[in-house]
Amino acid sequence: MSRLIVVSNRVAVPSRKGGATAGGLAVALNDVLAQRGGLWFGWSGRIGQRQKKASLVTQGNVTYAVCDLSQEDHQEYYNGFANRTLWPLLHYRLDLTEFARKDLAGYRSVNSYFADLLVEHIGPDDLIWIHDYHLIPLAEALRERGVTNRIGYFQHIPWPSLDIFLALPNHAEIGRALTACDLVGFQTRKDADNFGSYLVEEAGAFASGRRLFAVGGRALRIGVYPVGIDRLGFARTAARAARSRFIQEVGESLGGRTMMIGVDRLDYSKGLTQRLDAFERMLQMAPDWRTHVTFLQITPKSRADIPEYAAMQRALGEAAGRINGQYGEVSWTPIRYINRSYNRSELAGLYRLAHVGVVTPLRDGMNLVAKEYVASQDPDDPGVLVLSRFAGAASVLDGALLVNPYDIDGTAAAYVRALMMPLEERKARWRRMWQGLATTDIGGWADRFLSDLEEVDRDLPNRGFPLGNGHGSVII
Repeated sequence: MSRLIVVSNRVAVPSRKGGATAGGLAVALNDVLAQRGGLWFGWSGRIGQRQKKASLVTQGNVTYAVCDLSQEDHQEYYNGFANRTLWPLLHYRLDLTEFARKDLAGYRSVNSYFADLLVEHIGPDDLIWIHDYHLIPLAEALRERGVTNRIGYFQHIPWPSLDIFLALPNHAEIGRALTACDLVGFQTRKDADNFGSYLVEEAGAFASGRRLFAVGGRALRIGVYPVGIDRLGFARTAARAARSRFIQEVGESLGGRTMMIGVDRLDYSKGLTQRLDAFERMLQMAPDWRTHVTFLQITPKSRADIPEYAAMQRALGEAAGRINGQYGEVSWTPIRYINRSYNRSELAGLYRLAHVGVVTPLRDGMNLVAKEYVASQDPDDPGVLVLSRFAGAASVLDGALLVNPYDIDGTAAAYVRALMMPLEERKARWRRMWQGLATTDIGGWADRFLSDLEEVDRDLPNRGFPLGNGHGSVII
């Protein structure tokens, strides 16, 4: 088995006590590395000076290699091109997409810096697995340094339709960078199809079927690998947490009222203001629910240095304040709006306590909160998931009530339906979703991707491709 090198924007270095980070994906990647042995490379999270060598920490058979970024790097690469250009564009928000050539230069410079530090740690048989939009040019930078290893890339967030991506100035520089990979993975079939269309229409690729391409003299495979969770582990965590003092106190504070819950990082892609607007519309449409339901919205702050996020925080706070001011009473606050983080155990208990889980992003690659909500439920009395049809999770959670988050009236009606849904229907819907979680288990996700990467055939003539490229040609 080849050694694995994982590359991500941030590296989840376990604490000295050996505890893993809270994020499910970080835990899964740590587990994969622990089984195979390998190296995890990326940014330390610190602002300082660029380094000539990565700093190494070894625990067991896993080595964590981290480096610092300069203030200029952080501003141009992270705050700039990654999160003010790529993030909004890849989430279909052209109105928020800003492009500056200086930021693009900084983005490419940091990827080159990462490549310079990483290349000395790459052995001849290592598998390299790159994660997400911060590092799109990294495979290309490694190839330029003579790396011939198999390289895979996974896109955790959406890949937009062709017309959206073409709105990006210098789109060819970004899109074609991924053709240096052997395997590119996406969350959904739609994302994979969008990227395949780009390869054929703009990158001059030949396509053999829907998932194999010849481009730039190389064979490139694309695939669909929906990220999942450890459903059994999360279910056990939720059952234990339900008995904790914290969850019991939250339950008592509700005073017998039904609880709805939303848990999202503060981001304009999550549809947060639309979600609260729909709750307000529900209180108008179904006044009998006033004083009988409480909406808990947990929204930790993020990317505070970026103006759009500060504006989002103000708008969300104003929406919660307006609704509470208009509908609240001395003994009842309609919306509990919390700007802090909770650990996985606490969140699992809160999910289990909530009669309705609300996951309504305007666009999302997958959204693991939806899957965690399902996994946390009591099978004998499960809650109802209200889910945006624009979240990747909608493709596997067919027992959810799917909504268009832009349709405030429709979302409000779904809230009422969820609150009033009979037990037998809730159980039937939950069972379908529970089975759906089994098909995207987090360990199986990593195994499927890495197995495909190891088996990629890079010999173009043996794959039935012509030698050379032709714009827009397709071979079936």
